Amino acid sequence: MARGFKKLRQRFGIAAPKVSVRTHVPWYVRWFALAVLLAFSAALAAWMYDAGRRFAGFDRSEVEDELVSLRQEIGTSRAELKRLQAIADAADSRMSIERAAQSKLAEQIRTLEQDNARLREDLAIFENVLTSDARNAQALTVQRFKVVPEPVPGEFRYQLVLLAGARKDRSPFQGRVELLITVQEGGRNAMIVLPDRGEAESPAFRLGFRHFQRLDGRFRVNPSARLVSVQARVFESGSPQAKATQSATIGP
Repeated sequence: MARGFKKLRQRFGIAAPKVSVRTHVPWYVRWFALAVLLAFSAALAAWMYDAGRRFAGFDRSEVEDELVSLRQEIGTSRAELKRLQAIADAADSRMSIERAAQSKLAEQIRTLEQDNARLREDLAIFENVLTSDARNAQALTVQRFKVVPEPVPGEFRYQLVLLAGARKDRSPFQGRVELLITVQEGGRNAMIVLPDRGEAESPAFRLGFRHFQRLDGRFRVNPSARLVSVQARVFESGSPQAKATQSATIGP
């Protein structure tokens, strides 16, 4: 009995532990207060950060003004770049036109040089006709016969001059020219006759002149064949006998 009384006195007496009474706060009030505290802390931190930047000499408005200025400069630079690009394109176009004109002029110069060389040859032929003696004036000759390879494999260009002399009473020569082309292929020689039967009356091989006539033309052989020789034979109309023959000089 005494022991039970002692326990009651320890629990409710002076020696009993102290009990504190607290007011109950709902959980949503606590969360709201925490959110307000966090928002205040964030605002305070932002203010302190901005104040620190201002104290260090950083001004946001100045930076924004500087960005606007830089954007304007970039826009100006782009416009200037476009203008310079247009000028460069125009200059390139002019250069292309000038190069085309120079190329055309160079081609005309080459043509004039070739014509000039041909005229010099014609002059030499006339001089040869005028200075030929009576015996040579009766003869029909083939002169300046040459064959030159073209850039295309198997293609050749030929040139020759037919000379009939300087007699004033000479009637115009009428006839044709024939080319005998010898090639070697596979260790065997073969002969090609131009013009062939299908082109016997081709104007490119017909002759009609009083003192001289120049002939220019091209022919093709098999690209794998080697050109051995080319011979020109001149026939007078109605005669099966060649009036003149001449082998060509082959080379560049």
